[in-house]
Amino acid sequence: MATITQLKIRRPDDFHVHLREGVVMQTVVPYTAKVFGRALVMPNLKNPITTGEMATEYEDEILHATDKPEMSGFTQSLMTIKLTQETSPVIIAAAASADVKAVKLYPEGVTTNSENGVRDVDALTDTFRAMSDVGMVLCIHAEEPGVFSLDREIAYLERVQKIAENHPRLKVIIEHVTTSRAIAFVEDAGPNVAATITAHHLLLTLDDVIGDKFNPHNFCKPIAKRPSDRDTLVRAALSGDPKYFFGSDSAPHAKETKECASGCAGCFTAPIAMELLAAVFDKAGCLDKLEAFTSEFGAKFYGLKLNESFITLERGKHEVPAMVHGAFETGVAIVPFKAETLDWKVV
Repeated sequence: MATITQLKIRRPDDFHVHLREGVVMQTVVPYTAKVFGRALVMPNLKNPITTGEMATEYEDEILHATDKPEMSGFTQSLMTIKLTQETSPVIIAAAASADVKAVKLYPEGVTTNSENGVRDVDALTDTFRAMSDVGMVLCIHAEEPGVFSLDREIAYLERVQKIAENHPRLKVIIEHVTTSRAIAFVEDAGPNVAATITAHHLLLTLDDVIGDKFNPHNFCKPIAKRPSDRDTLVRAALSGDPKYFFGSDSAPHAKETKECASGCAGCFTAPIAMELLAAVFDKAGCLDKLEAFTSEFGAKFYGLKLNESFITLERGKHEVPAMVHGAFETGVAIVPFKAETLDWKVV
């Protein structure tokens, strides 16, 4: 079989990305907007996005930052709001009117800016019912607070199951799945349950974080797990099952906040997300399945039309810079994930 040297696919979507705010947002947003058609933008800013009005203001900031010719393929920021114990059906209705696509559930204290997250899922029944009525998606960071770190995702699945079964019209996404148990849960769940898979979780195990010396740029939440878990994620991504689609969870942090005694969790994959995925699918001989995973399944789950433009990936050595382009000009130094030589590049 001839080696594929070039691959043209429908422009992909990123259904989980952190763009941050201020100069950091201005620095990182081009890496998403140059490649992806749409991006589901996370709401856990320092001042979290909790209402439709706040989401609209944030969307305007992103729109201004992406209003450049080289980002013309980027058509829409898909906005989210952060779920709190105070998120009411009235807030949901107003957010739906502002075209907010999803609500993000962060259990309290499990990741970056998750303070004032959800403590009592059962108290939000009316909120989930309101989301079902307006067709808004529930995205869940599925980790149980206070549990041993490798078991947090598994421990939270019981809560996910309760929400999904009690609200069968509510579309539920387990974000950035990391365990074989979570994959089995999604496979057995109803059609209203799906999962996003990141590029870095298709590559990392816990050994890549702490196996030898600590690598802060491989440290993320949920933490990378065992080789068997990673291999299960790869099989799910390659399976062609529409329940699994791409969400990068690209999470930029300034270099000094990663490389310190209490380093922040997050892998900044936006500059090379598609290149990383191409390498994974290529290694498995499944490049023909990359387009559906990145450009079709997520859009269909969210009820969106497929992007009309295309991108091309090309086999060839790609040197990933040690710092992202533009970071020094803005005074923000951000180290990308896998700052090394890759075998694919977007052209």
